[in-house]
Amino acid sequence: MKDKNRNKTIVRIIGFVMLITGTAMIIPWIFSFADGDAVSLRGFKFVCPAGIIAGGIVVRLMKGKGGSFSIREGYITVSVCWLTAILLGAFPYYLSGFADTVTDAVFESTSGFTTTGCSSIGERSLPRGLMLWKALSNWLGGMGILVFVICLLPALGIRGQYLAKAETPGPTLIKAAATMKSSAGFLYLTYIFLTIAELILLIASGKMPVYDAVINTMGSISTGGLTVHPEGVAFYDSLYVEIVISFFCILSALNFVLYHSFAVGQIKRFFADGELRTFLMIIACGIIMCFLGLVFINKETWPEAFRDSGFQVISMATTAGYIRSPELVWPTMCKLVILALVFIGGCSASTSGSVKVYRIIVMVDLVKREIKKRIHPRAVYPIKINGETVPPKLASSIASFIILYLDLLLLSVFVLSFQTGSLEIALTTSLDMLSNTGAAFGGMATLGNLEGFNAFIKLYLCSMMIAGRLELYTVVMMFSKSFWKRNYSRF
Repeated sequence: MKDKNRNKTIVRIIGFVMLITGTAMIIPWIFSFADGDAVSLRGFKFVCPAGIIAGGIVVRLMKGKGGSFSIREGYITVSVCWLTAILLGAFPYYLSGFADTVTDAVFESTSGFTTTGCSSIGERSLPRGLMLWKALSNWLGGMGILVFVICLLPALGIRGQYLAKAETPGPTLIKAAATMKSSAGFLYLTYIFLTIAELILLIASGKMPVYDAVINTMGSISTGGLTVHPEGVAFYDSLYVEIVISFFCILSALNFVLYHSFAVGQIKRFFADGELRTFLMIIACGIIMCFLGLVFINKETWPEAFRDSGFQVISMATTAGYIRSPELVWPTMCKLVILALVFIGGCSASTSGSVKVYRIIVMVDLVKREIKKRIHPRAVYPIKINGETVPPKLASSIASFIILYLDLLLLSVFVLSFQTGSLEIALTTSLDMLSNTGAAFGGMATLGNLEGFNAFIKLYLCSMMIAGRLELYTVVMMFSKSFWKRNYSRF
């Protein structure tokens, strides 16, 4: 009976994801109708009601008392929910006829929900309705679909925390409020507030129509980097627009739990956070280094170099992946700086991808401690962040994560090398898929256009995007024999 209740709860959660995804399609469906976008309309008029009806039926039929989850079931639920959203979200691209193959449709949907922002459809621009859907999937995937589900499912109670643990980006999950449901609610309120604030500021620029402002807002708040025009942000030729987008990319790349501290008046704690200060220092150093490279190597003027380096460094450090100008040729030194920034990523519990600043701080401290212990073998050097000692178990977990990240990166470079003869494209594309950044170096890959890869490579890149969004282990564990054994532990 317990297993039956548990399975019903899992299926019900999947039903909620279908319901949320289908409901979200109503917005681009109505917009496509009002905009006269016949291509996009074909994609939404069947799948939108189908998703809502199917999800509603599943939720209705699977009512019952939820059972306790096992670790295995928690991670399986997260993986299946993401695959469900991605596959359902792929139908509009395929049914509209815009994506030529199922693979391309799945790639577009994966890129959207994982906030990677790249594309496999070449230089063609998405129709306005499909572009709005991709932006919306960026926005939903940014904070996490399952965090949204937890917010709407009081029946899950404390069990929701373990689902979020498997889904929320970051090395640790810290509850911002008394219950996980309250935490999820606060996170989404913050997310919505930032979205509305940026939208208002972009519309106020006078450089963007409302439609463009909506797309760019969802792209930057989710750090997905989606933009309307192939020319990137340079299309608007507005320093004001670049400053607004950069500012909100940084806000979205900060630990959202800190906003709770700020909201309850703990302002000192917000600004004293070690991860936040390190992140801002990394961005500042990156801007200075790229500024010097553009001035002394590319011979740009100081204002031009500062504008280019400032926007691009922030875009890459937050894993948004915006390209200010596709025509800018970056010196090798600047490329290395940008690759390092993409590898580090934003703060834990943010919408950013990649390794995260928290883990980098711990790894640097581990190296420093090892150096000290070689000089003073009997001394004890605890690793501390914000005055609190990092537990050895967490430090070990972080070291393992970074090793796994590097292993998957090298594996991806090897796989991509079978089709591309450029190490630069293979390396940067692999890193940008794992970090959910989207923009690589070399050819059209600079604009996040991965049309040139074959179907197998595209599907492989989809798996890398999902693995990067779900913090690697959620996906990697599926290939472990011990994960599927019956003697697994329960929460």
